[in-house]
Amino acid sequence: MTITKDLQTVSKELTKLVKQIEKLAAELGKVEKPKAKSVKTKTKAKPVTQKTSVKAAKKTDTDNVLAIINRSKKGVDTAALMKKTGFNQKKVRNILQRTYKQGKITRVEKGIYVGVK
Repeated sequence: MTITKDLQTVSKELTKLVKQIEKLAAELGKVEKPKAKSVKTKTKAKPVTQKTSVKAAKKTDTDNVLAIINRSKKGVDTAALMKKTGFNQKKVRNILQRTYKQGKITRVEKGIYVGVK
């Protein structure tokens, strides 16, 4: 029985908060009243989830390596890339091989890579 009382209390508090938010929004001149949904206290509460349509664009590891290569005028070797990125040798070599096949970088000398412009 205490769960239903707790849910009723939470429901009342949420209603108060919604009214306060609407009041603040009205004061700011951004009155847009959302449709209030009734809260059922006898059913199981569903978890609240928010869906965001805008995702933050993250740079990939390949993008980071390409940025370092493109900034270099004379070229970069794997040791320098490992030092600047903190990646292990296998990861750096895999990224270099993939980007070389894609035509994004070229080899100036053995082990020295520059970006394609």
